[in-house]
Amino acid sequence: MRYQWRLILLRSYRSSFCSRFQVISNSTRSLTSLLHKPPGFAPPQQSQCLYSINRSFSYKPVIEEKPSPEAIVIDVFTRLSTKNEINKELDSNSIVISHDLALNALRSLETTPDVAQRLFHWVSEASPKKLSSKSYNTMLRILGVNGLVDEFWSLVDDMKKKGHGVSANVRDKVSVKFQEDGLESDLNRLKELFASGSMDNSVDKVCNRVCKIVMKDQWNAELEKQLRDLKLEFKSDLVKMVVEKLDVEPRKALLFFRWIDECGGFKHDEKTYNAVARVLGKEKFLDRFRNVIEEIRSGGFEMEMETYVRVSARFCQSKMVREAVELFEFAMAGRNTPTAHCCCLLLKKIVTTKKLDMDLFSRTVKAYTCNGNVMTDQMLQSVIKSLRSVDRFEQSNEVLKAMKEGGYTPSGDLQSVIASGLSRKGKKDEANELVDFMEASGDHLDGKAMASLVEGHCDAKDLEEASECFKKMVGKEGVSYAGYAFEKLVLAYCNSFKARDAYKLFSGLVKQNQLKPWHSTYKIMVRNLLMKKVARDGGFEEALSLLPMMRNQGFPPFVDPFLDYLSSSGTGAEAFAFLKALTSKKFPSNLMVIRLFEAMLKSARHSEAQDLLSLCPSYIRRNADVLQLFSSMKPDQCSLEKPLPAPTQIEA
Repeated sequence: MRYQWRLILLRSYRSSFCSRFQVISNSTRSLTSLLHKPPGFAPPQQSQCLYSINRSFSYKPVIEEKPSPEAIVIDVFTRLSTKNEINKELDSNSIVISHDLALNALRSLETTPDVAQRLFHWVSEASPKKLSSKSYNTMLRILGVNGLVDEFWSLVDDMKKKGHGVSANVRDKVSVKFQEDGLESDLNRLKELFASGSMDNSVDKVCNRVCKIVMKDQWNAELEKQLRDLKLEFKSDLVKMVVEKLDVEPRKALLFFRWIDECGGFKHDEKTYNAVARVLGKEKFLDRFRNVIEEIRSGGFEMEMETYVRVSARFCQSKMVREAVELFEFAMAGRNTPTAHCCCLLLKKIVTTKKLDMDLFSRTVKAYTCNGNVMTDQMLQSVIKSLRSVDRFEQSNEVLKAMKEGGYTPSGDLQSVIASGLSRKGKKDEANELVDFMEASGDHLDGKAMASLVEGHCDAKDLEEASECFKKMVGKEGVSYAGYAFEKLVLAYCNSFKARDAYKLFSGLVKQNQLKPWHSTYKIMVRNLLMKKVARDGGFEEALSLLPMMRNQGFPPFVDPFLDYLSSSGTGAEAFAFLKALTSKKFPSNLMVIRLFEAMLKSARHSEAQDLLSLCPSYIRRNADVLQLFSSMKPDQCSLEKPLPAPTQIEA
């Protein structure tokens, strides 16, 4: 059964718990229980326990705690032996073996060496980096104290290869076991191992000794002699560690790097070359850094991603942008190429430098795209954001051209962002350049981007440029999707108190280009043309001309502003012209006529109402409802309060 040790603990806990309650129960000697106990009745001990619990306390069930990860690992490696079974069981329990978990589990398995070996070998294959010197020494102690001599010495050899030493604790405990078992030769061998200094030969300690010698004095023949006297076997991991630890003294790191290569017996590999490149990747050692990375490539090695990221970040922080671009080009020519994120970071750094160098920008784009990578909208979006942060948005065209050379075409949304941004800032020439550039490259700005361009010019209050841009848009894209941009244009004119200029543009585009404005656009025009001053200067007649246009597009007439105007300042003739313009028939409905009369009479405009009545057809003049309205609203009976004038705020 799984987790048997838990059940044993639980049983012993319950047994102890019951016996304690039994003592309490016997000492209190409940009178009730004695009186009601039948003769000869002898309940079992468990029943007495439960009875005592129920009499003394309210019973609460024991909540079983979830086993610890260490207990689960021990159980899994105790029951299972194959790698697939172990992996499956660990995954089902969501167990990820870390360094500490492996070490603690090994310490708990000192009396079961077979399970400990299974765990140790599994971790050494699956995640060897999670086994430290402590992990090796723990496993070594388990093998030694359990008399597994051959396995003990085999592991010692493995530890030597990996640079791990045997600890004094392991030596002492295993020496006792060897002596008890009469293993004199193994005991002497263990003593000789320590006499040769094994306990000090861990990679970390050896690295510290080497660095101490290198750092304490100037590099000279005496220092080299001290290094040789150590009689060390330099391996890649040790050399890499020493070079990295000498990061504070790049010159000495390079001297050590060259010396160890000249001594013979060691050949630098990709690890050690990249380690010294990371140390030398600084402004003061730029020439030496370039030499090293050339040696990396000529030696058939590759620059590691860690090397590129660390050195590139250092260059950018030191404002060495040109050097960062050169490094990017070098890395892109290899197998370990920088990611899209790395490219984007570099492009952002280039556009935010004190002076934008488009040559560096183009070189970066070319290096990234020449081996099949593609620029993305996300990259351009990030670069544009950086341009805004340093107030260089007007240079978006240059950035776009460089990315276009790399085969990139911006999406409609990003075209809109650039077009709107340029026109809003009043960069008329740059906005026109954007349009021309996109046309020349065979990718016209789409309707949404052109609308954004028009809107931007409107926000910048450049109505002339906005109009020209809109006309270009209609000429190229047609009128199908021009409604939004046209409404923005009309609104911009009206907000600048140029409603009649807006009307000229409006009527010309509707008649000549078959433009079909939105209903809301018609409403904006009507409201602004019927403002008192505009209406008196010809705006009323222009507003009337819009009513048939609305009818032809299937829109209902927008009459409220007309009623407001006619009830406040219009003449009878104007009111009659309004009624005629409302319909394609001879005259509008009686309800509409009565509504107009009522509005005029309520505003005490009886004379104008009488003038209108005289112009109406005879069937209107004889209409009973009309006559009743005039009769009921005589001058002394009507309210002199005029209706609210048409709002001056423009309807969006």
